[in-house]
Amino acid sequence: MRFRFAKLATHVVFASAIAGLAGAATAAEPIKIGVTGPFTGGSSSMGVSMRDGVKLAVEEINKAGGVLGRPLQTVERDDEAKNERGVQIAQELINKEKVTATVGFINTGVALASQRFYQEAKIPVMNNVATGSVITHQFDDQPANYIFRNAAHDSIQAPMIVEEAIAHRGYKKIAILADSTNYGQLGREDLEKALALKNIKAVAVEKFNIKDVDMTAQLLKAKEAGAEAVLTYGIGPELAQIANGMTKLGWKVPIIGSWTLSMANFIDNAGPGGDGARMPQTFIQEPTTPKRQSFIISYLKTFNPKNARIDSPVSAAQGYDSIYLLAAAITQANSTEGPKIKAALEDLKTPVSGVVTTYNKPFTAKDHEAITANIPVFGEVKGQRVIYAYPDDFKKASEVRVKEAKK
Repeated sequence: MRFRFAKLATHVVFASAIAGLAGAATAAEPIKIGVTGPFTGGSSSMGVSMRDGVKLAVEEINKAGGVLGRPLQTVERDDEAKNERGVQIAQELINKEKVTATVGFINTGVALASQRFYQEAKIPVMNNVATGSVITHQFDDQPANYIFRNAAHDSIQAPMIVEEAIAHRGYKKIAILADSTNYGQLGREDLEKALALKNIKAVAVEKFNIKDVDMTAQLLKAKEAGAEAVLTYGIGPELAQIANGMTKLGWKVPIIGSWTLSMANFIDNAGPGGDGARMPQTFIQEPTTPKRQSFIISYLKTFNPKNARIDSPVSAAQGYDSIYLLAAAITQANSTEGPKIKAALEDLKTPVSGVVTTYNKPFTAKDHEAITANIPVFGEVKGQRVIYAYPDDFKKASEVRVKEAKK
């Protein structure tokens, strides 16, 4: 009898220990965050840089104890910049992986095709690269909107591009070259609206397709129309063909376009022909603040990119910041439930220190855009890198660094 009682007691202790371990495992269950973007193909310099920025943030947060005592776990998927692939991934991340939230979307078309599934599932999405103006307004007709963004949307960029060409540099005859994707054509519309506000109509508006390698026809039309500057909306490989086409024609006018002119596959493929191209940037790879310096050092040490240059600095920085914004919302909500995270994002009580900026109440119930018009500056391609186009912008950023260092 004593033996049976001792054996029973042993089983009870063992069962209790197992139950305790199970409880601990449940308490430490990872919070899954989807990461979707093109990690292969023409958009991959943006996608990979974004993904790597996300990884840095997740590693830092997990080393500091995670969120709600739980580690963050990324679930990465390559959408190949294809709308149909993005749709498949969204359904997989929601139904199979049970993600708490998703960050990413590089391409506007993929975002518009995919994010409706998250909206239906009440799972927050943090667009950290795609810039189509309509992205955060796709569900304005619904009672709740689960789509957020921490990238400079095209309604910010297009007026900046037009202002740079007309007000700052004095050009009146403008040509627009935009790719045939949702991104390119929505951006073209934004450029034309911004030009109309200046009472200017483009002398040439030309379209090209992804993977086009000869822009001669479009460039000749722009040249014959007397264009003094070419405004662009596209991605790196095709933008490089515009610069190369200008070189072949012996026609050199300024290229001013959306932020994608900073992509490595534009800079490298265009070579010297890309020098002088200007574009809005939320982040330039210069250590102008302690936060940026730390981020750049960590990124280069961890991923060791070629020539110590981040392929897409904007994508990397915004990817990094998107995780900290989500982490702050989950912490404030004290929950991984979508509606509670959404509500927290719309009313963040504590500023979030990011690489792009310090986010102080970045979102409201009616405004899901974290980046405001005062944040982007102009970058310029020079010597295979992007630098500050205007010394005053660099000076202002450096002054911020001095102030932060004194704190």
